[in-house]
Amino acid sequence: MVLQSDIQLAFESQRGLLDLRNDLVKRTVFDRFESTGQHIEVITGIRRSGKSTLLKQLTARFGNIAYFNFEDSRIHGFELNDFQKLDTVIGNGIEAYFFDEIQNVPSWEVFVRQLHDRGEKIFITGSNASLLSSELGTRLTGRHIRHELFPFSYAEFLSLKNSENHSGAFSQYLTQGGFPEFLKTGNPEVLQNLLYDIVYRDIAIRHGIRNSGSLMDLTLYLVSNLGKEMSYNNLRKMFQFGSANTVSDYLSWLADSYLFCYLPRFSWSARNISVNPRKIYVVDNGIASANTLSFTGDSGRLLENAAYMFLRQQPVTVYYFREKFECDFVVFEKKKCRLAIQVCENLNHDNLKRETAGLLEAMEYFSLQQGYILTRDQEDEMKTNQGAIHVMPLYRFISQLNNLFIQN
Repeated sequence: MVLQSDIQLAFESQRGLLDLRNDLVKRTVFDRFESTGQHIEVITGIRRSGKSTLLKQLTARFGNIAYFNFEDSRIHGFELNDFQKLDTVIGNGIEAYFFDEIQNVPSWEVFVRQLHDRGEKIFITGSNASLLSSELGTRLTGRHIRHELFPFSYAEFLSLKNSENHSGAFSQYLTQGGFPEFLKTGNPEVLQNLLYDIVYRDIAIRHGIRNSGSLMDLTLYLVSNLGKEMSYNNLRKMFQFGSANTVSDYLSWLADSYLFCYLPRFSWSARNISVNPRKIYVVDNGIASANTLSFTGDSGRLLENAAYMFLRQQPVTVYYFREKFECDFVVFEKKKCRLAIQVCENLNHDNLKRETAGLLEAMEYFSLQQGYILTRDQEDEMKTNQGAIHVMPLYRFISQLNNLFIQN
């Protein structure tokens, strides 16, 4: 329970934080939001990815708005009954409501549903996919549109740096990633503290994990092994967890925080997809660079991680493929495989056969006439009996992906 006077103080002081600088990067998702209409606009994503800034940018579309950040320490202990006090403080004549990190309040969806039933326009943010999903799936089913926000994309990175698209800029992005605060300060402690907050504050405390050190050990291991297969049993044995269910819970909570993504192995069988090992990728290369030394002198996995995270943000479904050989990514659009992709920092005589074998096998399996090997800055074209293999830098592929779908 919070006093109405404290809510009033927090509300008024937060309004003073809505003034935005003119040099902020416009996020690519900005134009997807509806200024009118009755859907609740939900912005989800990892901490520090820019959700609050995006929310404030959206307030500029309206005149009289209500903005409230539920991570304000002055309203610690805010409960469902306190929403009535907040509604009184806000008053009437509001064009749109903006609620930041609202999932911190239990049963928040009851109040949002009340506002929605009144015909109000509502924007909310949250950093936990599971919490938001469970609540959106009860009282707010069919009433919301969900938008995922990631750290800066490569295009947004170029906009921030006022840079052209070239290999030097991409090399920077490959190691620095796209967290706005880190890109402005260059201080790796920003990303180290972010990882710490997610593991201890968002997961260990929330879920009552006593041995939080084991959770951090697992997290750092995953960060250090991007693009590698994992299984619950192997991780259980490695870290001596009591059961595979413990590993399953930890991985699920790490995914809910948007820290990691897990890539399934392709199969026509849904059961096989669920039981086969998955590959691990982290939401941003900067997180990996700042929290492990594993990629010193080995940026190939960072290249693969960047490729996956770009594909992850497209309206497609992605798997890795393995039969006799392995292909890093097969990309489906409308239930049809459209692209087969291999990622290799540099093709040479020693790895050419290995890299092309998995790609050609996937091309044959899915009857594709073209395949792609994505590199750091190498370009080439190869003609095979199966079809053409295009070798191109990842940064060029990123800028051409929409055209690639049209051509295929």
